Amino acid sequence: MSPYTTLIILCGLVIFSYLFDLFAKRTRFPSVVLLMVLGIGIALLTKYLHMEVGDTSKLLAVLGNVGLILIVLEGALEIHFDKGKVAMLKRAFKSALFVLLGTGLLIAVVLKVLSDEGWYVCILNALPFAVISSSIAIPSVAHMRKKDREFVIYESSLSDILGIVVFDFVLYNDSVTSKSILGLGFDISAIAMISVVFCLGLLFIMGKLKHHIKFFLIMSVLVMVYALAKQFHLSSLIIVLAFGLLLNNADRLHNPIFARIFHYPKMGADLDQMKTLTAESAFLIRTFFFLLFGFSINLPELARLPVLALGAFMIAAIYFARIGVMELVAKEERPHVQLIAPRGLISILLFFSIPAVHAHPLVGNGVLFVVILCSSLLMSYGLVKAKKEEPEGVGA
Repeated sequence: MSPYTTLIILCGLVIFSYLFDLFAKRTRFPSVVLLMVLGIGIALLTKYLHMEVGDTSKLLAVLGNVGLILIVLEGALEIHFDKGKVAMLKRAFKSALFVLLGTGLLIAVVLKVLSDEGWYVCILNALPFAVISSSIAIPSVAHMRKKDREFVIYESSLSDILGIVVFDFVLYNDSVTSKSILGLGFDISAIAMISVVFCLGLLFIMGKLKHHIKFFLIMSVLVMVYALAKQFHLSSLIIVLAFGLLLNNADRLHNPIFARIFHYPKMGADLDQMKTLTAESAFLIRTFFFLLFGFSINLPELARLPVLALGAFMIAAIYFARIGVMELVAKEERPHVQLIAPRGLISILLFFSIPAVHAHPLVGNGVLFVVILCSSLLMSYGLVKAKKEEPEGVGA
């Protein structure tokens, strides 16, 4: 294949993704589902043409991690934090934590009942399905009313972070001991301190850089620190969320010392440009990630009844836990918000992080696709309901 043909194909895929995005905004149907279906179509075409394609799992992992960073950063850059939002943040945290634990436990019970695997394997394989995907949730709620949109951004971002913390804890500790709990406490304390120092340092550097190219430098530093922290099994997504929140709210911090050191004349213009570049980059990475995931799916597996049945059981567990928990800890949120619990990028990343020795025989790519598809369709139904209940312009 010539380089020009490759360029035509890649650009065509981006154009398709843009059209899917326009379609999603009009219909509230998640564009990532269309991207996955397109990926499946490309896989069938390459098979028909007898084209050899290498292993895409490593590229999928790289795109997934970069996409996760960009999407959480994009969400954080939309949040203006003030004292009036503390109650919402508490609700979002409790909802994210208890939904994660409740869903993980219910799915683990389903896997245990259907197999002879031990509890450790069942819990480890259940956790990727227990995490709300900010990569799908955040872009999908762009036109909801502000209060609902902010709750979803908080909850889905916290779900990603807590999901990674709990998953890593289970992955590296096959039993709960005082040593493992102390280790978890140390990791959280360490990442909190790193976040404060790093975010302030990066904000200071932004103000001092005079070169016309600086945003991709900042992004490169952010991704590198994220990757370094992940190497030490730290919850580095906290750094990304903290940086986005600090950057978007720095002009509201009027402490004289902070203002003198960190405020600078072009801060507002730089923030606007950062938001634009983050959104554009997130769109591009998300496009190729979900195309690749669709491409990697074993299509015959989707036609197997056990795969569809297990996917249905998981969906039932996800929404049973979510609705039950939200009725207890987040009653203030409107009912259709309960349906916004898509699985996506983070679920795929965690699923592929499970070592082969701990893989559950019943859980494969097909089940993952079914859960992502069904949760996205239910979210779409919730978004349509929200649109019908809201007058025009309320999402602004």
